[in-house]
Amino acid sequence: MRKTLIVAELSANHNGSRRTALETIRAAKRAGADAIKLQTYTADTLTLNCARPDFVTNEGGPWDGRVLYELYQEAHTPWEWHGELFEEARRLGLICFSTPFDTTAVDFLEGLGTPMYKIASFEIADTPLIAYAASKGKPMVLATGIATEDDIARAVKACRDVGNDDITLLKCTSAYPTKPEEANLRMIPDLARRFGVKAGLSDHTLGPWAPVVAVTLGAVMVEKHFIIDRAIGGPDASFSMDEGEFTAMVQAVRTAEAMLGRVDYTLTPGMEAARMGGRSLYVAEDMEAGDAITPQNVRSVRPGFGLPPYYLPKIMGLRVVRALRFGDRLTWGDIELPEGWEG
Repeated sequence: MRKTLIVAELSANHNGSRRTALETIRAAKRAGADAIKLQTYTADTLTLNCARPDFVTNEGGPWDGRVLYELYQEAHTPWEWHGELFEEARRLGLICFSTPFDTTAVDFLEGLGTPMYKIASFEIADTPLIAYAASKGKPMVLATGIATEDDIARAVKACRDVGNDDITLLKCTSAYPTKPEEANLRMIPDLARRFGVKAGLSDHTLGPWAPVVAVTLGAVMVEKHFIIDRAIGGPDASFSMDEGEFTAMVQAVRTAEAMLGRVDYTLTPGMEAARMGGRSLYVAEDMEAGDAITPQNVRSVRPGFGLPPYYLPKIMGLRVVRALRFGDRLTWGDIELPEGWEG
């Protein structure tokens, strides 16, 4: 059975503390995450140090009214921490990878041996960045939060144009938090089918339900923002899961995977045994040798030790070869079958 990759997104939830970042990685491992994801940028690689109206957020949500440069200064993960964070994750058996926001970040992450790249949805139109990351030959994960269908097609093409076809598109709604009715999880199988890729979910809803539903729709990856304790605050705290919530989500996802199982029409030993609780043909009145089978003397009842009920119409009028008593199972050895008879 394929196992969904469950990714804990560290994002800005270290609150500027290397110690908190390391403890968050350890907590993600305890919570059952398969991977930890960082973000690799500086304020200068993302925006300009400018406070003019264009550079102040006004879309609502947790960052409304913030100057972009100041927000990114607060939220970024210092590059000098990355080596230690990667090392700690690997020590714990976690996959550690990151989202680069420019080509210098790609080069830096290559030096750390990142096993894959995740492109943020707000960079989905930056096909030169996507192509540069894809050219490294690592699996590419692309979030689609603000992407049009054309944006997605261009991003996928940018990967394939440099020979990289290991692409996972993540259904993502760029609203923090996302309302359930805006999650549109039916997009997951459509993304996979429409673009010939793998698909998953980068989730900003509250609670575990979207990841569970995503798994039933074929998601190969689920990503959730993760924080030790929302009480520490920070730019992403309001829509991040704490350790207890993340643990419960992982358990729910794994249970959903187990329930999905596989397409298999063979019966388990337990199911075979349970068939004996079903219906079969039994003698409902005492019969003597030579008596014809009628609806009165042979019936379909529980349990299932006699002939299957689907034979009942075919054996009507045939005669029994020995005396049978009320409650006897009906077997082929009890019936006189005409020469050439086919059930």
